[in-house]
Amino acid sequence: MGPPCRRRALDRAAVSARATPLLRGRGGAKNKRQRAGGRHGCWRRDPSLERHFRGHRDAITSVDFSLNKKQLASGSMDSCLKIWSMKPQMRAYCLVGHKDAVMCVQFSPSGHLVASGSRDKTVCLWVPSVKGESTVFKAHTATVRSVHFSSDGQSLVTASDDKTIKVWTVHRQKFLFSLSQHINWVRCARFSPDGRLIASASDDKTVKLWDKTSRECIHSFCEHGGFANHVEFHPSGTCIAAAGTDKTVKVWDVRMNRLLQHYQVHTAAVNSLSFHPSGNYLITASNDSTLKILDLLEGRLLYTLHGHQGPATCVAFSRTGDFFASGGSDEQVMVWKTNFSAADYDGVLKTHKSGATVDGTHHRLPPEMDCGVHLKKTKSQDTGRNHERQEEDVHLADTLEHIIGQLDVLTQTVSILEQRLTLTENKLKEFLENQQKIIQNKEN
Repeated sequence: MGPPCRRRALDRAAVSARATPLLRGRGGAKNKRQRAGGRHGCWRRDPSLERHFRGHRDAITSVDFSLNKKQLASGSMDSCLKIWSMKPQMRAYCLVGHKDAVMCVQFSPSGHLVASGSRDKTVCLWVPSVKGESTVFKAHTATVRSVHFSSDGQSLVTASDDKTIKVWTVHRQKFLFSLSQHINWVRCARFSPDGRLIASASDDKTVKLWDKTSRECIHSFCEHGGFANHVEFHPSGTCIAAAGTDKTVKVWDVRMNRLLQHYQVHTAAVNSLSFHPSGNYLITASNDSTLKILDLLEGRLLYTLHGHQGPATCVAFSRTGDFFASGGSDEQVMVWKTNFSAADYDGVLKTHKSGATVDGTHHRLPPEMDCGVHLKKTKSQDTGRNHERQEEDVHLADTLEHIIGQLDVLTQTVSILEQRLTLTENKLKEFLENQQKIIQNKEN
């Protein structure tokens, strides 16, 4: 199973003084007791390495979990995309279609499609099954570094070495528009959770924020000494985090356009990062071969995880946060159990199933709590009635998820049929033209 993970005790001096808490709680002494007893009480168990996946023949470039955590996608420099089953003894699917290195992979929000980008300048949309049906389209004029679905699954944003960011419809892969103010390779592009903003990271040493409607760059962050390899939106949509080649991780408030936190915990370039769905933690992967877990509420380093032999190239939490996966230049994909944040991902599970509810009714999050919130358990005399209501919500959410998934598959099938029909029409047209030429030659 590989070397066990180790927790390294570091004092606050290991984190820059600018790494202030991302969120301050309310309630004075009571809140402090809850954080010390409740949150730290969940840290008795360290993250544990659950599984190793071996099969790629070159460095891993990207990993992502499906919604239901039954599958894990990985891309590699070996030009192959693999879909690993989280069930023991189940074989992986190897999806072959790209002609060069696969640089990025991501599941659609429903989990019924996987997008991949490659050094062959194309984007593929796959059905993650044994058949591995796919739609391929040339998206850029250079390497595609990043693909990302909008939260509604209707749009796809891609980033490339051709210095552009492009937005497409998932259905029929219709090109919508391009963003082209970067002056060097674009490493990463991400939709905000509400789909109104796009964040991008480039080798031109800027992280840019774009308004999707106006298609204008509304702000450029130029804080990194090097360039940013990766950018990600906080689940609340109010912050972004960027992983830098200057060994730092920075968190910015996108409302005030100001630096919130600055972490200096790695000894080499940071390649990737992922927010825990609760918004309370951030995990990073670095060329120093480690993964590090940061507590955003306290503004400090929690864990340093050792497992990869060589640079850790990518990392991603599952949709509910109870697992995370990492990939490295050692050709290995590792799946870890989070453990330390059980209370947080229990809350996230409830949010995914029935929305952010307290005592069965919807509440707007107060302004000071909208960046890094995890739900807290509340007591009510109507526990039985709330439980029934939650069960109904869960059933409805599962039904809707199934319908969305079927629509995804249907859309992909229609797209494939359209491509085949176009190909048939072209061949028929070519055949008729050749036949006409033969007739004309005979007449002459």
